[in-house]
Amino acid sequence: MKIYTRTGDAGTTSLVGGKRVRKDSLRLDAYGTVDELNSFLGLLATEPHLDADAIETLRMVQNKLFNMGAYLATDNSSNPMLEPAGLGHKAIGELERQIDLMTDRLPQLRSFILPGGCRAAAQANVCRAVCRRAERRVIALTAEARVDDLVIRFLNRLSDYLFTLGRFLNTITNTPEIPWVQE
Repeated sequence: MKIYTRTGDAGTTSLVGGKRVRKDSLRLDAYGTVDELNSFLGLLATEPHLDADAIETLRMVQNKLFNMGAYLATDNSSNPMLEPAGLGHKAIGELERQIDLMTDRLPQLRSFILPGGCRAAAQANVCRAVCRRAERRVIALTAEARVDDLVIRFLNRLSDYLFTLGRFLNTITNTPEIPWVQE
C-alpha cells in the first residue's frame, strides 16, 4: 500500500464512507485537532517522570482518541444517531478515578497557576491546551452535524485529567507551581 494517493492534492479528502470534503471543513478541523492532541500525548508519554498508571491511562486515552477520530471522520448525515465506538461512560469514569487518585496526593489549589514547572508538567499543559482546542472544534462541528455528547464529555474530562497530571508531575518532582500574579 502506498502512503500517498494524490487524491488530496486539490484540497479535498475522503471521509469514512467516501464522501469528499474540503480540508478546511469543520469536520476535518475537529478530527485533525483530535489527531494533533493524540500526537502530543504520545510525546508526553515519553517523559521519564510518568508512573505506570499515567502511562496506562495515556495509552487508553490515545486509543479512545483514535476511536473518536474515526467517529468524527464519518459522515453521519444518513445516520445521525451513529455512536462513537469504544467511547463510553467507563472511559470517562476511569479519567475521573485517575484525577481523584492524583488529587488526593496534591496540595490544595489556592490560586490560579501558570502552565509550566518541570518539563513533564509543561508537556501535560500543552496537551491540555490542545485538548481544549479540540473540544472547541468539536463543539463548532455540532452546528452542522450531530456529535454524540460522549465526545465532548470525554474531551472535557481529559483536559481536567491533563491539568491534574501536570500538577501531580510538579509535586512528585518537587517543582514548585508558579502562581498567577495579577499586575
